[in-house]
Amino acid sequence: MSISEDSLKRYVHFASERCIQELLSASDSNRPICCNSDTSDHVDGWKVLTFENGVEISKRTSASFHIFRSRWLLKSVSPQQFITVANAIDAAKQWDSDLVEAKYIKDLEDNLSIIRLRFGDGSKPLFKNREFIVYERRETMADGTLVVAVASLPKEIAAGLHPKGNNTIRGLLLQSGWVVEELGDDENSCMVTYVVQLDPAGWLPKFFVNRLNTKLVMIIDNLEKLAQTCPI
Repeated sequence: MSISEDSLKRYVHFASERCIQELLSASDSNRPICCNSDTSDHVDGWKVLTFENGVEISKRTSASFHIFRSRWLLKSVSPQQFITVANAIDAAKQWDSDLVEAKYIKDLEDNLSIIRLRFGDGSKPLFKNREFIVYERRETMADGTLVVAVASLPKEIAAGLHPKGNNTIRGLLLQSGWVVEELGDDENSCMVTYVVQLDPAGWLPKFFVNRLNTKLVMIIDNLEKLAQTCPI
């Protein structure tokens, strides 16, 4: 399916606006990070799965969608340091070892891009031999909160922008991304929320949940180390 650049911009703006609102809803710097994996958040439906190295991993299920959220407080990293590292596509393989390739397909605006992500044979389930054609929208809210919204393009649009690679499966990444919040007057600290939404089309095995928890903690640890070396 061929689509004009103006039509693509309109679609991505519309889709990413909803994604941004969902990400902001999932983040709440006023709620303390929970260190008890046996408790549930009955207000917004998040179930805490694990708390490891200062990172809270939660899950929410709606119909067939499984949404994972990680939240952590960085006391030695500014919001801009973190988002600079998280958005550095050429460095993405340093913090996600499953990623084989990441490249820009098209820049629609200064804060709006189309990206191809490719994962290899050794990747976790749902990512193994997958490629994703996603939009990435980067916004700064009025209060200084930084939001990066990411989701797959519809398969018809994605096919028109980039042909599917050989021996790969085109995966579906639903509304996902980052929220990086300032913490009062402390310019060198931030609260980070990372949301990943998957559609496995059915029951998600417990072993996969456990492996994804481990993967999220690893990604966060790698990002924190990279961000600490990033100049302010």
